[in-house]
Amino acid sequence: MRPLTVDSLNPAVRSVQYAVRGELAIKAEEHRVRLKENGADHGLPFDRVISSNIGNPQQKGLDQPPITFVRQVAALMEWPDLAKLAPQVFPKDVLARAKELHEETGSIGAYSHSQGVPFIRQNVARFISDRDGYPSNPNHIFLTTGASAGVSLLISMLISEPKKSGVLIPIPQYPLYTATLAQCSGAAIPYHLDEPAEWSTSVDEIRAAIDKAVQDGIEPRALVIINPGNPTGALLNKETQAEVVKLCEEHSLVLLADEVYQSNLHRQATHPFTSFKKVVRDLNSPVPLVSFHSISKGVTGECGRRGGYFECTNLSDDVIAMMYKMVSVTLCPPLQGQIGVDCLVRPPKQGEESYPLWKEETDRIHKALAERTATMSARLNKLPGVSCVDSPGALYLYPRIEIPEKAIAAAKAAGKEPDAFYALALLDATGICVVPGSGFGQKEGEYHYRLTCLCPGVDEYVGKLEKFHLDFTKQYS
Repeated sequence: MRPLTVDSLNPAVRSVQYAVRGELAIKAEEHRVRLKENGADHGLPFDRVISSNIGNPQQKGLDQPPITFVRQVAALMEWPDLAKLAPQVFPKDVLARAKELHEETGSIGAYSHSQGVPFIRQNVARFISDRDGYPSNPNHIFLTTGASAGVSLLISMLISEPKKSGVLIPIPQYPLYTATLAQCSGAAIPYHLDEPAEWSTSVDEIRAAIDKAVQDGIEPRALVIINPGNPTGALLNKETQAEVVKLCEEHSLVLLADEVYQSNLHRQATHPFTSFKKVVRDLNSPVPLVSFHSISKGVTGECGRRGGYFECTNLSDDVIAMMYKMVSVTLCPPLQGQIGVDCLVRPPKQGEESYPLWKEETDRIHKALAERTATMSARLNKLPGVSCVDSPGALYLYPRIEIPEKAIAAAKAAGKEPDAFYALALLDATGICVVPGSGFGQKEGEYHYRLTCLCPGVDEYVGKLEKFHLDFTKQYS
C-alpha cells in the first residue's frame, strides 16, 4: 500500500501560504504551552505571550469585552427559556429582538436557508440602504461564515483558467487573498500601495500591473480593494474610489471591496469611510461589485462566531444563481454568526433600554483603539531605523524597519527572510508575536511587520518593542 505523503497531495494545497497563522504563531503557541506547563521554571525571558499577530479582539490576553447587547441576544437564541427563568435580567428590547428572531429562525440548531435567514438579509439590506442612500436587494445578499468564506467563494468562481486567470491584489495585502488564489491555481497580480503617501492607492500603479499581467499572458479578472486597509489602515478618498471604478469599467474587472473595517475609524473627521456601493451608484456605473463585511472586526470583535455577508451589485441573476448553487453545497452559515450579523446591522436605537450601555461600550472601544494607535505610532517613529504611518483606520500598524547588514546575513544563513528573522527574535526576547512584512508582500529590500493595536497596557507593550529594537540593532551593528 502506498502511504499518503505531502508530495502526493494536491500541488495547489502545497503552495498555500498564510503568514498570519504561520511559523511565528506556531512558535508563540509553543511558548505559551511552556509557560503554562512549567510554572516559574519556564526559563523564558517573559511571563506571557502577547498575540499581536492577528485582529482577534476577544482572545485571551487582549480581552476586549464583548458587547453586552450582542451576547444577551445570543444567549436567548441559544436557550429561549432563559427569558422565563430570568425575566428581570434582560432588557425589554433584547427580549423583543430574541423573540422576533426566534420566530423567523426557529431553533438555531437547525439549518437555515443556504443564503442566510431571509429576515436577517432584509435587515442587512436596510442597513446598506440607510448607509448609502440607495436601495439594496436582499436576494443579492449572502450571509457567510465570516467575510473570508465569501472572498474564497468569489475567487474560486472567478478563476476560469488555472495559472492564466488572475486577481489584482494590493501590496501589502491580507494573506487570505494570495492563499486563496494559490488554492484555486489563480495568479496573484500585485499592485503596490504608496507608503510615503500614507499607503495611498494609485490608479496608475494598478494600470501598470494590468499591463504587465497581460504581457505575461495572464487575464486580470478582478480587482481587490481593502478599505480601510489591512495591514496599513489606509482609507481611500472618494476621488480615488471613482477612478478605481472607472478603471474597472475600462478593463471589465469585477471589483471586490473588502470593507470589514468600515467602522474602525480613528480620525473620522479627516478620514471618513465611503462604501464602493455608494460610489458605483453615484457614478451610475455598470461595474460588477461584491462588497464584504464581518462581525469579527469593528467594535463587535466576534471572530469565533464566524459571521459576515457580501452584497452583489450589477451581477446578473444567472451569476447569483451560480453563487447560490455553490453556497448550498455547505448547507448554510452558522446560525449564531447570522444572529451576530443581525446585531451588527441593527444595534440598539436611542430611546431603547439597551442603548445607553451599548453606546458606552462601543465609545470606549473606539476611544481605546484610536488612542493606542496614535501612541504606538508616535513612539515607534521616534526609534532609529523605524518609520510608521499613523493608521487612520482598521486595527493595525505596519512599521517599516531598517535591518542591519549583519542581521540580514544571519537571516540568510538561517534560511529566513530578514523581517521574519527579526520577528522571531522579538518573540523569543519579549513574547510579542507579530507578522513579518514578507507575509504581506513588500518592495525588494524593504522590511516591515504588522502588529495590532488591540493590546492593553500599551506603555509596557511598546516599551518592550522599543527595547528589543535598540538591542537587536546594537547586536548586529
